[in-house]
Amino acid sequence: MGGGGAAKGWLGQMGFTKSGGSINWYPGHMAAATRAIRQRLKLSDFVIEVRDARIPLSSANEDLQPMLSGKRRVIALNKQDLANRNLMHKWISYFNSHKQECLPINAHSRSSVHKLLDLVEFKLKEVMAREPTLLVMVLGVPNVGKSALINSIHQIALSRFPVQEKMKKARVGPLPGVTQDIAGFKIAHRPSVYVLDSPGVLVPSIPDIETGLKLALAGSVKDSVVGEERIAQYLLAVLNTRGTPLQWKHLVDRETEDPRHELENKPESVIKDLQNKGKKPMNKSNAYRVQDMVSEVQRTLCITLSEFSGSLEDESDLEILIEHQFEALQKALKIPHKASEARIMVSKKFLTLFRTGKLGPVILDDVPDASDSVS
Repeated sequence: MGGGGAAKGWLGQMGFTKSGGSINWYPGHMAAATRAIRQRLKLSDFVIEVRDARIPLSSANEDLQPMLSGKRRVIALNKQDLANRNLMHKWISYFNSHKQECLPINAHSRSSVHKLLDLVEFKLKEVMAREPTLLVMVLGVPNVGKSALINSIHQIALSRFPVQEKMKKARVGPLPGVTQDIAGFKIAHRPSVYVLDSPGVLVPSIPDIETGLKLALAGSVKDSVVGEERIAQYLLAVLNTRGTPLQWKHLVDRETEDPRHELENKPESVIKDLQNKGKKPMNKSNAYRVQDMVSEVQRTLCITLSEFSGSLEDESDLEILIEHQFEALQKALKIPHKASEARIMVSKKFLTLFRTGKLGPVILDDVPDASDSVS
């Protein structure tokens, strides 16, 4: 869901970039990468198109769709653990109704990637019988998890074919645009199957404000291009118009209780989930503090929405609510009142909680009608 009619109108008024209008973020390497991808697509026998499960349509590269429509491919909806599982079956049905294979995955899960490889092998079974070498290309917009998927495929391939030459891991980073060239990795013998990794590429311009904000919220566009505050405003607009904070009413009801009890039954798994990638291991005390902060943020949003007396369908009322929530979140996140960059700090922390799934699973795109065209 995109945030409701009022949210859409309000987003149009606030503008997408400082000057308003469409987003233009097309670093020099993207133009060269797009040309290279187009050339390699012609030679590829199969395509794994990785998309973000939270934005199954918005994370499609529209410029490449005409070429992809004529290829054998599977749409891998990555980061399914961050998406609302109750809606995922609708997306699978939607893509299947348009004769497009779709598989929700978690690139960090070995069993999940195994299912993807089994599907690819099944789809290539006929071609394998007559071709000595096959190319499987992995592509998608920035930060949908392509490199993480490649690395997982490498680990599985090494266990399946331990005799093959040592393969270099794909680089993985938290920012879009980490993989800036195309490399091939051998994953099977007889026939030889190579997986081609590729850099994430966006279309040169994204004219639709809401699609651009969804990509920014998912991390496919650098925050600095759009601005953390605008992205956080959009997220609040979506959560409010969907009534999501009201689902956290139980936190308000037990305000005086210690939210740490949520971790006590499964501390190790939660601690692992709460710690940020690339950071030092988090101890239980730090995990409790993070959980406390998450609960306080959820409780704050629930209270502010519950006490809201305006109309979520009114753009001005929605803007007032969001402004009030920024002030309340500053207190919830314990950001000093006089901090010169308080709103930016609020935005960054709030976005981090969302992007790491701590605020709960979500799908930002609406499932289109079955009669609508599919990317």
